[in-house]
Amino acid sequence: MSRVALGAAAAFVVLVIIVAMGSLFIVDQTEQAIVLQLGAYKRTIREPGLQVKVPFLQNVVYFDRRVLDAEPPTEEVIAADQKRLVVDSYARFRVSDPLQFYQSVGTELGARSRLDSIISASLRRVLGSVPLAAVLSDQRAQIMHQITAEVRDQAKPFGIQVLDVRLRRTDLPEENNQAIYARMQSERQREAQEFRAQGDELAQRIRSIAERERTVILAEAQRQSEVLRGEGEGEAVKIYADAFGKDKGFFAFYRSMQAYRDALGARNTTLVLSPDSEFFRFFGDAAGQQAAPSRPGQGAPAGAPYP
Repeated sequence: MSRVALGAAAAFVVLVIIVAMGSLFIVDQTEQAIVLQLGAYKRTIREPGLQVKVPFLQNVVYFDRRVLDAEPPTEEVIAADQKRLVVDSYARFRVSDPLQFYQSVGTELGARSRLDSIISASLRRVLGSVPLAAVLSDQRAQIMHQITAEVRDQAKPFGIQVLDVRLRRTDLPEENNQAIYARMQSERQREAQEFRAQGDELAQRIRSIAERERTVILAEAQRQSEVLRGEGEGEAVKIYADAFGKDKGFFAFYRSMQAYRDALGARNTTLVLSPDSEFFRFFGDAAGQQAAPSRPGQGAPAGAPYP
């Protein structure tokens, strides 16, 4: 009897342990759970700690209460100005209603799949109503806010709270990049040619102004030089006239010496003149007088200066 009682007691203890293990469960602080009884919803547990359920009849489904992420595949959309865009986006969400979440999408994988389709539709709708320039400008934040609001409203019936939807990257398709770069290059070349043309025009204008000023300066200098030369020549004539008036003989002698120097100073100079020519009158007489002309009418009066 003692052995039977001991075996029964041991079986009872094991049964109690199994029942206790099936009745007790722990909800972690990063989790929330729902209790199902034969597949029917019984209650939602949001607070962490040790919980109790009916063993063998109830089961617990756990859901993460932290912020989760969803990264939809890259989308190619068409903007309002018919420009094609390659958009890379991501979203942050959490499970707000575990029962709705379980009944609508079931798991996180199902939730991400549903969010991908919602975000894709919202991207096409919102970005299709604005031009490319708006997506690349400071209106980008407003566009993302509009997309977030739409996705949040559409995901709420699934027990999902969408916190944020962001555009990570917005680029043109690869096949359009080369065309865009070529157009940018041609535009820069056009601007460079325009700047060079403006520079050439300005340089030509500066040269014209400098040439005009140069011409004016040279003309003024030429005028002043002519005035000064005329004044000098007038002064020289006056001095010669004064000297001629004081001593006509000396003036005639001086002018004749200058004439000899100019005529006979160069090398290999040959002159064929008559010996009694007026040109040689100072060769025979220091006073410059000739004895008599060789024939009537020839020669000049005695003492006449050489012109």
